[in-house]
Amino acid sequence: MSSSTHGSSAKAILYAFIANLGIALAKSGAAIYTASGSMLAEAIHSYADCGNQVLLYIGLRQSVKPPDKEHPLGYGKISYFWSFIVAIILFSMGGLFSIYERWHKLHEPEALTSAWVALLVLGVSIVLEIFSLIGCVKEINKIRGNKPFWRWFKTTRNAELVVVLAEDNAAIIGLLLAFGFVSLASITGDPVYDAIGSICIGVVLILISIFVATRIKALIIGKSAEPELQEIINSIIANDDAIDSILNTITIQFGPQIMLAAKIKMHSGVSIERAVERINVLERKIKEQVPEVGWCFMEPDCEQ
Repeated sequence: MSSSTHGSSAKAILYAFIANLGIALAKSGAAIYTASGSMLAEAIHSYADCGNQVLLYIGLRQSVKPPDKEHPLGYGKISYFWSFIVAIILFSMGGLFSIYERWHKLHEPEALTSAWVALLVLGVSIVLEIFSLIGCVKEINKIRGNKPFWRWFKTTRNAELVVVLAEDNAAIIGLLLAFGFVSLASITGDPVYDAIGSICIGVVLILISIFVATRIKALIIGKSAEPELQEIINSIIANDDAIDSILNTITIQFGPQIMLAAKIKMHSGVSIERAVERINVLERKIKEQVPEVGWCFMEPDCEQ
């Protein structure tokens, strides 16, 4: 991960943390004052999100630790671990707890008091979450370049930004659901709508958490570098005067960095000493043009 990418992830996490902390405090007060189940579910969600931002930042900081004897390929994948933990927290504390807590309340619904307070807090929370989402998208735009947003989202290996983006969208959807169901409960005088709102919020959080976990699982198992980077690497190798053809290239994403292994066929008549010299030059060129490449292993071979 380049310094700009690292900085973009850190800023997106900070935006989300500040927004969620303020929202969580406001929701807590409104939930106590109005006895709203949807508000309580939303407050729990926001506190969980605050904790999630802290975990994401820890993973981001630890991922740039230099390699050592015990971890020769560095600590890059630790960011995937913390991102996966965030998905579990979203699933359990956010989704399952919301559904469990309000399922029981469906049978013993509590009347809302001063619903306008809950609606006011929810309205302000929606605005703050939108600002957080805008901040996240702004940081994404800094690193995606000319790549279409949806293509970046589909191919990116940046776990932190994917998680923050998913959380922001989940929060906005949850807030809109809470606002709608609290409004229904207030208009109809039936608190059952409030409990239904909490259950709907829980379902949304579970779906988002499953999506995040699926994305992170692929990175934990081991995923190649982004297609554009692979194309650049192959182009650099193919355009080298000493290379006859590329037999095979393998890239593995290790958090902020990439490991590259390539099997190449060199032109006939090249001496061993010359081959070693050209391969060393080629490795330096790859690392200069693709800074994400942290490890580069070239093996000269012949076609089989």
